Parts: sequence; structure tokens; C-alpha cells
Amino acid sequence: QAQLVESGGGLVQAGGSLRLSCATPGRAFNWYTMGWFRQAPGKEREFVARIDGRGPMTDYADSVKGRFTISRDTAKNTVSLQMNSLKPEDTAVYYCAGGKTWYGTTWDYWGQGTQVTVSS
Repeated sequence: QAQLVESGGGLVQAGGSLRLSCATPGRAFNWYTMGWFRQAPGKEREFVARIDGRGPMTDYADSVKGRFTISRDTAKNTVSLQMNSLKPEDTAVYYCAGGKTWYGTTWDYWGQGTQVTVSS
């Protein structure tokens, strides 16, 4: 099964920024809807953001709107999540995911996750 590989996690102080990156297996994924999810200790995995493969459509969880930006670089086959104004509640393992459609996305592909820790 195709693998997605996340990078860019780490420890940052509240108010700081981090940029996560997700490497996809190849150009075919440039057409996929790609997303980011996160899971905090003791909580269920939750949606963070997604981006369409064919156009500039993006979608964000209310908790990150105005602070996080998802983007993709089709030349490098990567998807990024720029996270600004980080809060302690953003602490979680962040996962990259891919699905074939925008509407009713089924997330068929997942990465292993990267830890983001925001200290107060």
C-alpha cells in the first residue's frame, strides 16, 4: 500500500509556528484530496484540514481556521500544513491522509504521524 511520510513535527512554545510536510509516493497523488488529522492523548482522531487535488478548494476545522494553512506542491509531490499561533491544545500526533474524492472523502491512505508539542 502506498505510504505517506510526515515530517516537521517538534516542540514549540505557545504562539510559535511549525510547518508539517507530507511526502506522497508520486504524481498520481497530486489528483487526490489530501488532508491532515490529529490525535491528542486520550482523544479520538479529528479532522484538521484538507485540500482538493484539482483546484484550490480547502476546508478547515473551526478550531484551526485563520491559524493553519494547507497547501500542496505538485512538483515535489508534497502537501504541507503551516501552523501559526500555536496553542497548547494543538498538541497531538498529526497524520497525513489521502483520498480519491473531495465529496464524501474516504481516507484510504495514511502516514505514521508526527508529534507536535506546544508548551505553555
